[in-house]
Amino acid sequence: MNSFRERNEANEELTLAPYAAKARATRGRQYPEQEDDYRTCYQRDRDRVIYTAAFKNLQFKTQVFVVHEGDFYRTRLTHTLEVTQHARTFARVLRANEDLVEAIALAHDLGHAPFGHAGEEILAELLKSYGGFDHNLHSLKVVDRLEERYPSFPGLNLTYETREGIARHLTRFDNPQLPPEFKGFPLPGIEAQIVNLSDMLSFAAHDLDDALRVGLVHWEEVAELEIPLIKEIVAAIAAEEARAGRFTNQLRTLRLIRHLINEFNVDCILQSQRNLEALPLDSPDAIRRLERPVVELSPLRKRDLEMLLTYLYDQVYKNPVVLMMVEKGKLILERLFKRFWENPQLLPAQVTRGGVKLAGDGENVKALLIGDYLAGLTDRQAMDIYEMMFEPYTKVMGYGFGK
Repeated sequence: MNSFRERNEANEELTLAPYAAKARATRGRQYPEQEDDYRTCYQRDRDRVIYTAAFKNLQFKTQVFVVHEGDFYRTRLTHTLEVTQHARTFARVLRANEDLVEAIALAHDLGHAPFGHAGEEILAELLKSYGGFDHNLHSLKVVDRLEERYPSFPGLNLTYETREGIARHLTRFDNPQLPPEFKGFPLPGIEAQIVNLSDMLSFAAHDLDDALRVGLVHWEEVAELEIPLIKEIVAAIAAEEARAGRFTNQLRTLRLIRHLINEFNVDCILQSQRNLEALPLDSPDAIRRLERPVVELSPLRKRDLEMLLTYLYDQVYKNPVVLMMVEKGKLILERLFKRFWENPQLLPAQVTRGGVKLAGDGENVKALLIGDYLAGLTDRQAMDIYEMMFEPYTKVMGYGFGK
């Protein structure tokens, strides 16, 4: 062995499960590259994702609450980091490839539009006649084409396995149309499955945390929920209070979220281990050929998760305060799209120069250019451009930032 990378690859063969992806056996990149002396292909993917403009912009993109509404609430970046933390733990215990899991987790939301799912909904509507908009497929477009960092190829030239994990990001909220190259198997590899479930668990626990802290829901209300897991945790917190003295609602919230994360994570590990032990899985493709994911919660905890997500949908995502933010975000993007459509010369020069790289011509190119531009904006950039476009006293010098 001549390099540190080769020693890492050999160590993967010794320590990872047969069903785990191995850097040495990658399906490769779209454009051939010389291997790095120190990092495996998946470690390079992770590093490339971190240095993208799209990744940095996640810190100013909405998770649930629009970014400028407060400094505490989670953004797409903090959500991404929390998903990554959950996923790496699962990968380590299940003997999957932790580097690949990290690369997929860090990249899974790169294609999100500003203003959260509201931004995706309005862009999907505006682009309906031009292929629509799906943030998972747009994440793939970001890493394949829109990020320009290398002279010899477009995009980041990530490995097949990382790109598969991005394209096949499947959750309760995401069910994208698959590009042909990823349709060969019913399921993605175990590393992608790990990120998919980590995303859902992070949504459930951390959106509840934010909702409690901002006062959209209250401790007394949550404590009365008829969700078995929540009832168990509330009883455990009451027992802690009996021993340690009365807690504040803030401390109760912290204890609730800690217990919730721990219960879901432990259950996921135990159920996934049972699934893996019951099947003869001798390769990554053996996982892909299955009809249902091996990374999952037990039936009991699945019901708890579904009940919690339903509660969040009804009481948080459909709360009038959140809906007002949603409508404001949709209005901003819709008006910007229509103005750019009427006068594409208003688009920054950096954007229109890239038009020749997009498929099609005429209206199709124009629609995709505008959609890509708007999807890449942060909440703040979209609001600033809206003001520059529609408020007569807002200065426009410096317009074109960020893209």
